[in-house]
Amino acid sequence: MIHAMNARSLVNWDQVDTVLLDMDGTLLDLNYDNSFWQEHLPRHFAEARGMALDAARAYLEPLFMSQRGKLEWYCVDHWSRVLELDVAALKSRYIDLIAPLPGVERFLDAARAAGKWLWLVTNAHPASLELKMATTGFGSRFDAIISSHTLGYPKEDARFWLALMQRHPFDPARALMVDDNLSVLEAAQVYGVGQVLGITRPDTRRPARPLEGVPTVEGLFALLP
Repeated sequence: MIHAMNARSLVNWDQVDTVLLDMDGTLLDLNYDNSFWQEHLPRHFAEARGMALDAARAYLEPLFMSQRGKLEWYCVDHWSRVLELDVAALKSRYIDLIAPLPGVERFLDAARAAGKWLWLVTNAHPASLELKMATTGFGSRFDAIISSHTLGYPKEDARFWLALMQRHPFDPARALMVDDNLSVLEAAQVYGVGQVLGITRPDTRRPARPLEGVPTVEGLFALLP
């Protein structure tokens, strides 16, 4: 783990025009998503099917894992069909858990004041994205907001980056990608994004976890002066 006192040296800001920011686990506390998918949704599924909670979790876990890294993993419509539940409506019941991570608003203000382009680049389904932007009011802070669902590929897929460039041209060599997903950061590097940075504590209710092979900070607050 990089000590916060040294964290700002991890980014060469003179070489950054565009800041590509993940949403869940980078800007927003992943506690909301972890709680929903691991606690609330299994409970609702168990109640709908008349199952014990442990049995519901045992059924759901391999189902979820089979889609990990695919666009379906993040797709509210997909899981609504598969589980026969209105997942978007259920997610809206827990909006009190949606919250920015520490220092995020100050970081966005500082990046904007420094003249950087701010892009929100997320795997979140448009329904989830809309819910979170409405709850946080963050939508107006970005020059571009891109959901991978509009491009047809998750950020882990090399084709996402080709589609992103076609839809939203930018200079990848002068971009910074910040994400809590190592596969996304590696895909960005392969595409040619000049700098990447990993977030090691995306969920404030859980301890930090390592991301090997990329520069990391616990959160965006570590980059603030």
